Amino acid sequence: MTFKSLAAGLCATAALSTGSAAFGQAAAPAVIHGPPIAGLCVVNLEQVVGGSTVGRYLQTRLQQIQQQANAEVSGENTALQNEAKALEAQRATLDQSTLEQRAAQIQVKGNALNRKVQTRERELQLTEQKAVGRVLQEAEQPVRQAYQQKGCAILIQHSAILGIMYNPLMDITPQVVTALNAKITQFAFDRERLDQPQAAAPGGAPPIVQTPSTPRPAAPAKK
Repeated sequence: MTFKSLAAGLCATAALSTGSAAFGQAAAPAVIHGPPIAGLCVVNLEQVVGGSTVGRYLQTRLQQIQQQANAEVSGENTALQNEAKALEAQRATLDQSTLEQRAAQIQVKGNALNRKVQTRERELQLTEQKAVGRVLQEAEQPVRQAYQQKGCAILIQHSAILGIMYNPLMDITPQVVTALNAKITQFAFDRERLDQPQAAAPGGAPPIVQTPSTPRPAAPAKK
């Protein structure tokens, strides 16, 4: 059993669930469940990530990384705005050519800053996906253990169930969270980088480019 393919989906699910909670809808009426089905188990991987100690650490660390990225581009944005205001204040004292040249330079800087903001957004998304994937990887063994201890014959992710209704006696999520908390509480990670320069080849040698070999002429047909 592997959970790598679920990492990206869990990030989006967490964001959606956070937004929907703000509506404050009335509590749904209590559901009377039928008897648990022997051998059928359910696990809530979103709750494993969000409710575990390592998952809460992950959210805190992601917030720190996002604040650092915001501070980086915010400082550049403030400096660019100040430069634009200074140019506007000097408009009456500059000739048209100088004014247009400096305005063009500011525009170039603004375009570069917009590209950096977009890059940082992609980096934050990739960082979150990889971090969630790491938590799911760490949870794989606790899921297997809970599966065997419960005597499960089949395991279903709760989001695959219509209406997310099932007898809680079939839910192994609490056992998984407990085991995951005992296994790991945090791990070091930083923001993924998408704008790092590519490493040069050893000794500064240019990369080797393979070219297709020249085809040999066909042998003349025998008469």
